[in-house]
Amino acid sequence: METQKPKCKVCGSENIVFDSSRGEYVCQNCGAVLEDYVIDLSQEWRAFSSEQLERRARTGSPLSVVKHDKGLSTQIGKGTAELYKVPTEKRFQYYRLTQWSKRLSTSKDRNISYALSELQRIVSALQLPKTVLERAAMYHEQLISRGAIRGRSLEGIIASLVYYAAKELHTPRTFDEIAEVVGIDKRELGRVYRYVARELGLRILPADARDFIPRFCSLINVSEKVQKRALELLEQAEKAGIVSGKGPTGIAAAVIFIASLLEGERRTQREIAEKCKLTEVTIRNRYKEIVERLGLENIVKEKEAELEKEEIIEKKEEKKEEKVVIPLIKKEERKKIKRERKRKKKRKKRIKKKK
Repeated sequence: METQKPKCKVCGSENIVFDSSRGEYVCQNCGAVLEDYVIDLSQEWRAFSSEQLERRARTGSPLSVVKHDKGLSTQIGKGTAELYKVPTEKRFQYYRLTQWSKRLSTSKDRNISYALSELQRIVSALQLPKTVLERAAMYHEQLISRGAIRGRSLEGIIASLVYYAAKELHTPRTFDEIAEVVGIDKRELGRVYRYVARELGLRILPADARDFIPRFCSLINVSEKVQKRALELLEQAEKAGIVSGKGPTGIAAAVIFIASLLEGERRTQREIAEKCKLTEVTIRNRYKEIVERLGLENIVKEKEAELEKEEIIEKKEEKKEEKVVIPLIKKEERKKIKRERKRKKKRKKRIKKKK
């Protein structure tokens, strides 16, 4: 809906101007003052560059869940380099103030800051978006308010929060990947994850294979056609009831393998298993089940035969090119040898003439 323009109560004109110096709305036709003593909520200064804007701004950064103090507290000095910016006669005083600012922080604040720094490290190592970091920090704050962290492994709790937040925001990571980054046992991570889910009342839902396909395709380095075909095959497999009860990573890898065959960008099962951190056996088993239930056996065999023929032809052409290149190299070497011999003979003749 369009906003209606204010009209003059005297003449009915819409030609109304705001006088910022007096704080009045004035009609330009008849000069009637429609509203006075209007408070100007905008800033009273102007900035002509980003540096000037930062220097003149009177507000700080917004509240952040990622910081232990929500970004409200202050800190005296950020390191030893700041000490040398202070005059020599006041350095001792400055050093004492920095020490006292550290001592006044409680153990609870120190533990929370350490936990959030560890959370940032895990999220960056797993290449997860900032939304996952904020969601995990929010869950961590809820656990602290309930007193559920005391006596538990801090690394395990943070890792389990990252696992759940990533799965909830459709950017899942496996237990193996998170356990490798954090440096704890996979069983320990699973135990802590169940405890955290019970404390926060979170629903433990299995990850969707659809969320793994884009990341696996980028790791294997296949085109968007393969990714689109893999998603279509996954939908068919879900309708056929093949996906239920199976691991989502294995299903995603098998679907990508079939799609790469059908689109002519074949990747071996070993290559997919290494990039996706799976075993070849799981990919092979899921591949056989999907192909048999969807009736793709004949199509897959034909595509494999075509790709094998193309590979054989490419190898033959490469061998022919190598055979052509080798004699050319030999001819060039012979020419170089002849040129060197001629130069040596000319040098000998010059030396004899001088003598």
